[in-house]
Amino acid sequence: MSQTCFVLIAAALLVVQLCMGEKSCTIWSSAGAVVQRDTSFKVYCTFNCKCRGSMYSGHPSTPQKHTELNSTTIYFKVVNITKNRTYSCQCNCSPTLDPCGLDIFTGYVPDRPKNLSCIYKVLNNKSGDVLCTWNRGRHTYLRDKTELWLRTVAGNHTSEPERHNVSSKGTGSLSIRFTVLRSVQFIYVWVQAHNELGPVVSATVDYTLADIATPSPPVLGQPECSSRECVFTVEQPVRTQHLQIQYKAAEQTWTSYPDQVTRSSSHKLLSIPPSLLKPKGSVQMSTVQAWSISSLEPYSLYHFRARSRFSTGLWSQWSTNTSSRTQEEAPAKELDVWYAESAFDLKSLRVYWKELHISIARGKILGYRVRVYRPDSGLDLVTNFSRDARNYSVPTCANCEVTVWARNSKGLSPPATITAHHTKAKSSQDVQVTTGNHNVTISWREPETALLPASYVVEWHPEGQKLEELRWVRLGGSDDHAVITGIKPFECYEGAVYVFYSDSSVTKMMFSGVTTLESAPEVGPSFQETVEGQIVKVTWTELPRSKRRGCITNYTIYLENSSGHQQQYSIPASDRTYVIQPLSPSIYSLWMTASTAEGEGPVGQQMKFLIQQGTLLTNVLVFGAISLIVVIVCLCHFSAVNQKFWVFCQCLMLDVVPDPANSKWAKECTHEKGKMNLQQQRSNSSTTEEEEEPILVDIEEMPRQSGDISTSTNASSQLPPQISLSLDVTPPYPATTYIKSLSQDSDSSDHTQSTTVDYISSHGLGDMEEDQEEEDQEEEEEEEMLGFFPSHHLFSGPMGFGGKLTLDAVKIDFCSDFFQDS
Repeated sequence: MSQTCFVLIAAALLVVQLCMGEKSCTIWSSAGAVVQRDTSFKVYCTFNCKCRGSMYSGHPSTPQKHTELNSTTIYFKVVNITKNRTYSCQCNCSPTLDPCGLDIFTGYVPDRPKNLSCIYKVLNNKSGDVLCTWNRGRHTYLRDKTELWLRTVAGNHTSEPERHNVSSKGTGSLSIRFTVLRSVQFIYVWVQAHNELGPVVSATVDYTLADIATPSPPVLGQPECSSRECVFTVEQPVRTQHLQIQYKAAEQTWTSYPDQVTRSSSHKLLSIPPSLLKPKGSVQMSTVQAWSISSLEPYSLYHFRARSRFSTGLWSQWSTNTSSRTQEEAPAKELDVWYAESAFDLKSLRVYWKELHISIARGKILGYRVRVYRPDSGLDLVTNFSRDARNYSVPTCANCEVTVWARNSKGLSPPATITAHHTKAKSSQDVQVTTGNHNVTISWREPETALLPASYVVEWHPEGQKLEELRWVRLGGSDDHAVITGIKPFECYEGAVYVFYSDSSVTKMMFSGVTTLESAPEVGPSFQETVEGQIVKVTWTELPRSKRRGCITNYTIYLENSSGHQQQYSIPASDRTYVIQPLSPSIYSLWMTASTAEGEGPVGQQMKFLIQQGTLLTNVLVFGAISLIVVIVCLCHFSAVNQKFWVFCQCLMLDVVPDPANSKWAKECTHEKGKMNLQQQRSNSSTTEEEEEPILVDIEEMPRQSGDISTSTNASSQLPPQISLSLDVTPPYPATTYIKSLSQDSDSSDHTQSTTVDYISSHGLGDMEEDQEEEDQEEEEEEEMLGFFPSHHLFSGPMGFGGKLTLDAVKIDFCSDFFQDS
């Protein structure tokens, strides 16, 4: 009983398993699982239970609009399929069953192989490799299988076809290599390709192996080179009848040497130098040859290669390149030397030279040697420079001779001598400039002279940078133009054309304002203004080179006053200062711009300044007053003019003269009887410290006498009026109104004059001591001390003192005397 139950349970489990693995439908394609791209077909689904089925496609699954064929079958029409697709069908059955699916693979039938060709690479005397290649055509997107079939003919025996499987990975060309014995004379080959969509076969190609035979590439040894020749070995595994060697230097094209060498040619094979031989056992000696390549350039890196060929067949592939450099020789030509004179010192000379081309240098330039010879002094100076030097400044080198050499390990170059020529300037109109996008053409007319030009030198440089960036080119006497390259855009250039004649004379034609690309300046000039009265001086600096954007044609100064009136001043590009005059009083604003041929640049800084009222008139009046004073001082040195001028000033005095006796000063003096102090301010004239003390003067009192004329000359009259005077009067008897007069010499008469007045004047008073001896002594000392003062002063004349300090007795009648004398 228990065994029967076990069997029933096992059967039930088997039914369940079968039910779980059963599909709900069956799916198939009318074109199969592999179809050709761009074709149309139908996909069918037949369900195993009664249900409403549906069809899906892609990942993720997308419902498709199917068509019902009958109650159990549906289909979907696929049009022009272009890639691999997956289709599935599903139906709700009871119990639930798995959906069904189908993978469709798409692709193309293989193209027929084309351009089948084979070569026979001879490895040794027993066998060789045949390499066949062909074009497989387009990619099929399917798993292809490709085979090459071979049939050989050796003598009278023809072999059965041999199949060689070919890897079909990738696209484009396919190839296969197989070994053939040297006894085979002919071969037949064809290619077959196939996939799930069908097979294709190429045409059969037959070859005579002698026609497609090619040797292996030669192997070149490392060359050994002198300055003009290189020797190297050529190794080949089999003996060939033709050998071709090529060489080139740097980026040059390959040159054959000789073009085609045969064993029967007249080319002489060298014996193999021991240094070129490899160790024994590497190759047979019969396959090693030594070759020499001559007519090479010194100090040049050369590359060599070779290939070989049998008497029939094809050339081998080129060997691997081998390289070597020839040895050095002394430089072949002199340096290209030019010069420039300093704009600040015409006696200073800067000599320039160009780097030699490697074909002329013939070695690595180690340095330069410069010799300066001065014929006037016989001084001969030699200086060595490093290999990086390109110029040398020679100070005070008027009419000196400068010679430059280049030096390498083998010696010096020929000397290049330059002498500063006295050039004769010619019209710049003889030079024409044509600009392109990246170059400039300088052309000129042939000079109309009896002598023909021997050569030309065209120099050019950025504006104002001659010493720093000078460039030049030498041309023959028959040339009439030069093409200048390397011109920087938005840079202004200038230069000259030098014409050298056979008689050593030189003419020079200048050109300027050359640029390839140009625009308006980026900034305005930086300037300073200086105001002097009604005159304004404006000074500015050049724009930075990077901001000019071409050749500056002019500067413009803008001046605007406070009322808005604006003036413009256009200044040439060569100027750096400009004076504006005269300006009326106002507050002014000033700014500047720079212009090129393409337009005016932006405004730079803006400054304001003030022109004051009457500044110009004040300067004129001050100048006039100073001139008048100078004239008067000069005229006053003449005594006659001095006297007349004093009389004229007396006429200008007022008719009513104030009475000094009633002044405050006179009243204070009366408080001390018989004593009077007179003082004046000191002048800037030099005096000794002893002269700062008041000087006491004795006054001699005498009775008044009419018509009394003093004939004595007092030395104290020579004292200047700045000296302080002190009068100490202590009369032993009643005071009189008469004071002894002081006298001066007059240029207009031969005698001494004196005048008696009713007041005391400090003009011309000297020192007077109590003792007559001391007075005489001091008068002599004062004459010595003050001898440097002039004897005739402005307004000097005879004056006297006496009587009371009233104006009743003063009689002024100078005017009548002045006009009478006139």
